[in-house]
Amino acid sequence: MRLKADLTLFLISIIWGSAFVAQRVAGQAGGVYIFNGIRYLLAAVVVFLFVSLRAGRIANPTHSRGQYKWMLIAGFFLFLGSALQQAGMQYTTAGNAGFITSLYVVLIPLILFVLWGEKPHWLFILAVVLAMAGAFLLSTGGKINAMQFGDLLELIGALFWAFHVVILGKYAARFEPMSFSVGQLAVCGLLNLTPGLFLEPMPIFDANLLFAIGYTAVLSLGLCYTLQVWAQKHTPPADAALILGLESVFAALAGWLILDERLTPIQILGGAMIFVAVILSQFKEWTSGKMDTEHLVEGR
Repeated sequence: MRLKADLTLFLISIIWGSAFVAQRVAGQAGGVYIFNGIRYLLAAVVVFLFVSLRAGRIANPTHSRGQYKWMLIAGFFLFLGSALQQAGMQYTTAGNAGFITSLYVVLIPLILFVLWGEKPHWLFILAVVLAMAGAFLLSTGGKINAMQFGDLLELIGALFWAFHVVILGKYAARFEPMSFSVGQLAVCGLLNLTPGLFLEPMPIFDANLLFAIGYTAVLSLGLCYTLQVWAQKHTPPADAALILGLESVFAALAGWLILDERLTPIQILGGAMIFVAVILSQFKEWTSGKMDTEHLVEGR
C-alpha cells in the first residue's frame, strides 16, 4: 500500500508540475482573474461530485459557523496566492514559477515564528539563506538589478500560499477536509471571477485556453487533491514531502519539453538551491515523525 501511495504522489507531482505549463499558456493569452475564476469554480464542482459519488447521493453536509468562517478566510488567501501566481505567469517561465512558488514551504516556519512564536529548527536559517540565494540566481541569472517582474509576483504569491497552508494546518484540520475544500475552492473562484468580469476583457476561449482550464481544474485541482488525501494516509510524512517537493522540478522539465523554455547553468544552480532549501526546511519534522503534509500543496 505504501508503494502504491508513493507512486500516486509521484503522479500528482508530475501533474502539478506540468500544470504550470498550462497556466503559462493561459498567461500568454492574458488570462488571470477570469481564467482562475472558471478553473477554481469548475474544480469545486469536480470535488463536490466526487464526494457525492462516493457517498452514493448528493452531498449535503452540515457546517458550523466556524467552518464557514475559515472556508472564507482560506479561500481569500487562496485567491491572493493564485491571482499573483497567475499574473506572474504572464512574465516568467513555467520553471521559474514552479521553483519560486515552492518557496512557500520555507516561508511557513517564518510565519509561525513571527505570528505564533514557534521557534524554528536551526536548519531553517540555512534553508532561508539557500532559498533566497537560489531565488536570486534563478530570477536574475546572477546579474545584479535583473530581477524579473514575473518572478517578484511569484515570490509575493508564495508568501500568501504559505499563509494559506498555515491557516489550513491551524484551523481547518478540525473540519471535514473534502467539504472544506469545496468551500474554499468556490470562494477562491468567485473572488477571482468577480473582478475579472470588470477588469479584464473576455478572453478568446480557443482550444489552448480551454485545455488549460480543463487540465488545471479537473486534473490539477480536482483529481489530484482527492488522490492526495488518500495517498497521504498510507505513506510516511517524509515520503510525501520529498515526492511532492518534486513538483518544481517537473515544472521546469515540462516547460523545457513542451514550451522549449531554457535555463542557464546559473539558473539551474538556483533552482537546485531552492529544492535543497525546501527539503532542509522540513528536516526536523521528518526526524520527529510529526510532520503534517495533508494540506501542504492543496489548492494548486
